[in-house]
Amino acid sequence: MHALIVLAHPKPDSFSHSVATKVAEGVTASGATFEIADLTAEGFDPRFSVADIAAHLREGPSPDDVVAEQARIDRADALVLVYPVYWWSMPGLLKGWIDRVFTNGWAYDDMPGDRPIKRLRHLRVHLVAIGGATMRTYARHGYFGAMKMQIDHGIFGYCGAPVATSELLLTEAQDMTSHLDTARAIGQNLFATSRSEKAVDAA
Repeated sequence: MHALIVLAHPKPDSFSHSVATKVAEGVTASGATFEIADLTAEGFDPRFSVADIAAHLREGPSPDDVVAEQARIDRADALVLVYPVYWWSMPGLLKGWIDRVFTNGWAYDDMPGDRPIKRLRHLRVHLVAIGGATMRTYARHGYFGAMKMQIDHGIFGYCGAPVATSELLLTEAQDMTSHLDTARAIGQNLFATSRSEKAVDAA
């Protein structure tokens, strides 16, 4: 089993990087493999271009960098997104990665007059958002519910990719060590369901 861990934070010493590293440690401990896609370090261009529009309209091929990202996802059994919360959502870099990579014809098929066909039903998604407020603040204003609606449902639900876990790690007045333990546990349990399903099938 293989996991693609996508990270979107400009500072290499950020807590987001620490969390991604712990997720990777957990994946390794479970006997699976991983790849970390550090979008900032790799210089991914999040701008939706004329070529991206042409690909969406099926009037031209997807740009080479998009095809390369899709190939990375195709090699993975699970996709893990680690990101800080910006304005009730993910950073623009990560949103741009989704805008460009989750294309019509690859993540879904959107044809005139037909209901969209969800093409990523096989891909389990794990979201690890890192916020700077308290849970009381998130609950009072409905932040977490809004995030789940626009990301879990609005993006991955449209493509059919099941969101297996959706964690919100809050750094204000929280024990950071426990968050890192949670991140490692996410990685270690990433494929637990898949293994149990295989065991049942083999019985």
